[in-house]
Amino acid sequence: MEDILDIYAAPFSGIPRICFDERPCQLIGNVLAPIPAKPNSTKKEHQEYIRNGVCNVLLAYDIDTGQRYLMVTESKTKADYAQFMKWLLDTHYPNASKIQLVQDNFSTHSYGAFYENLPFDEARKIKNILEFHYTPKHASWLNMAEIEFSALSRQCLDRRIPNIDMLRQEALIWQDERKKKSYKSTLVFYHR
Repeated sequence: MEDILDIYAAPFSGIPRICFDERPCQLIGNVLAPIPAKPNSTKKEHQEYIRNGVCNVLLAYDIDTGQRYLMVTESKTKADYAQFMKWLLDTHYPNASKIQLVQDNFSTHSYGAFYENLPFDEARKIKNILEFHYTPKHASWLNMAEIEFSALSRQCLDRRIPNIDMLRQEALIWQDERKKKSYKSTLVFYHR
């Protein structure tokens, strides 16, 4: 636990500090079309639904910039984890020589995932950049990505979403809105 708290308490040293987590999401459709909301009333939705499977949301949160990066995948495998980390480094941290990564100890969250799913040179490069810091067992609440998932659940996933394409679209809109709010609060903080 102290390892994670030390990372959070340390001043920013130029090394990105990223919190990562993932969660499954059910894809649920309506049997009957909901009745739209009227003034002073809520939308009426039938209790019966259609279960369209599950997907997985992977989320990284930069504790120094407040930026969120997410991806929606069809499964929750080592390959998905490896591809997400490769995408994160290539797209958002191409010049980073080291990143401190806070994550839980789930079986897919390992250096082996890179070697099993990426070319050797790429896997080795990612392994040498990412410095893993695992949250203790039963203490995933220490991971700030959990806070972001709580917000995502309340602000985006609190309704029926029938397919993975719609979930991707809605999740990216949520991500962009959170980024705008983080940027505005950062400006207020620095302006004082």
